[in-house]
Amino acid sequence: MGLDIRWPIGLMFTLIGLMMTGFGAANRAGSVTKIGGQEININLVWGVVLLIFGVLMVFFAYRGSKKSGPPPS
Repeated sequence: MGLDIRWPIGLMFTLIGLMMTGFGAANRAGSVTKIGGQEININLVWGVVLLIFGVLMVFFAYRGSKKSGPPPS
């Protein structure tokens, strides 16, 4: 069993994070929310959060695959 669930989860969150970050950066006035008197671009903020989470999952999956060698015979 060589399937590590961190690979598909990390790739999915990285892809969605890239799309949301790009959309939030391109459409600055479209999804602005006022929180505490400040205007926050919610797509940009959550896109960066999802991107960081996805990259961390891919990193840990890569690091986990490096540690585990070939299966014992």
